[in-house]
Amino acid sequence: MKRSQQYAQLFLRLSIGIGYLVPALDRLGLWGKNGEPQISWGDWQHFIKYAGEVMSFIPASLVNPFAVTATIAEIIFGILLLAGKWTKCAATGSGILALLFALSMALSFGIVSPLSYSVFTVSAASFLLATIDQYKWSLDNINK
Repeated sequence: MKRSQQYAQLFLRLSIGIGYLVPALDRLGLWGKNGEPQISWGDWQHFIKYAGEVMSFIPASLVNPFAVTATIAEIIFGILLLAGKWTKCAATGSGILALLFALSMALSFGIVSPLSYSVFTVSAASFLLATIDQYKWSLDNINK
């Protein structure tokens, strides 16, 4: 693998991983309280309201379980991608999760919303990351 590709995969892995961890931990209140600068949700209650809007096409009783599942997946994918452990699996899962989010946004808010927030781009980037054969500077690479 060329050096430029090594840096590109590392940047992709880290940016996707951080991109999952920051909002997932925001909804758990780790970065601050709702209403504070640079805080999107600040707590689960405010996040669930948004999740209900994104998943407006499913029964309300399923919103919380889906939101919990997505949040757990985001935290797991974020940690695995940052560490570079089971990277292909984490990247594939990340791609699927981002695609489901993008489709949900499109159904609930229209196609411009997921395009404006580059959610399809995150999905595509995750799928691309899953196709790389070697992840330099990763736990996956230690065993090789």
